[in-house]
Amino acid sequence: MTDREVDLLPAMPALAALFAKALLPRVDGGPARVPTATAVVVGIRPDPQRLADYDRVCGFTLRNHVPSTWLNVLTFPLHVHLLGGPDSTIRLAGAVHASNRMQLHRPVAGTEVLDAAVRIENLRPHRRGAQLDVISELRVDEELVWDGVSTYLAPGAKVEGALDDTAPSGSTSRDGFAQVHPIATWRLPPDLGRDYRRVSGDPNPIHTSRLAARAFGFARPIAHGMWTHARLLAALEPRLPETYEIEATFARPILLPSTVGAWWRQDGDTWSAAVTTPDGAKPYLLASVRP
Repeated sequence: MTDREVDLLPAMPALAALFAKALLPRVDGGPARVPTATAVVVGIRPDPQRLADYDRVCGFTLRNHVPSTWLNVLTFPLHVHLLGGPDSTIRLAGAVHASNRMQLHRPVAGTEVLDAAVRIENLRPHRRGAQLDVISELRVDEELVWDGVSTYLAPGAKVEGALDDTAPSGSTSRDGFAQVHPIATWRLPPDLGRDYRRVSGDPNPIHTSRLAARAFGFARPIAHGMWTHARLLAALEPRLPETYEIEATFARPILLPSTVGAWWRQDGDTWSAAVTTPDGAKPYLLASVRP
């Protein structure tokens, strides 16, 4: 953990209350600001029933060790807590989840007690506003077992400096995507947003309400990006080593209900994967997994 002020919370904050605050517009014409403190919660004991339900909704098999994306779910309330605080002019409810990188340093059992630390770094200009990285870490008895970087785009935010408009490299780049032939077809039901909200705790109404989705420019509710991420990881999980790094880029939202394609290919130690339109022509999510 970097040398920063620590905001030690007694427990994970409730997401419903945080999102109610996050939906309120910020009136601030100055440069974008984000908190400089690290939010910390110690002694997290995951709910085994919620984990089992999460596995079912996302397509994972029940096993002793938890999926990497589940560990991201555990830290997500601290993302909203930091960006919803008085030190932030950026609200997560209006931001776009652009990409995600997670490293699983060792298998994590569902019964282990975890300490979480989340901070925001690298606020930078983008041609559409500003980008920032939310850095999450989970430890067991001071051992780092998982970490993640969630990159968000805040449209319209103002930050001075040179533009950061670089695309991810390799198989997670949307530029130059070539049509693939899906290996699997997944049918996403209209109530998927409600199912994932239940297991993740993410109450963002654009995933469950047609009116809220339309307010943000979508014809129908959209699937949670982290559900798509998890569902693709679940398809790959039996083929992966015990420790790995996964990078994902969210190319476009998936309207609910929908039918999507899934594709993956191994090149040496690296897996390239994607969730696409049924014909494989356009990507919704691009991912790369390596030891």
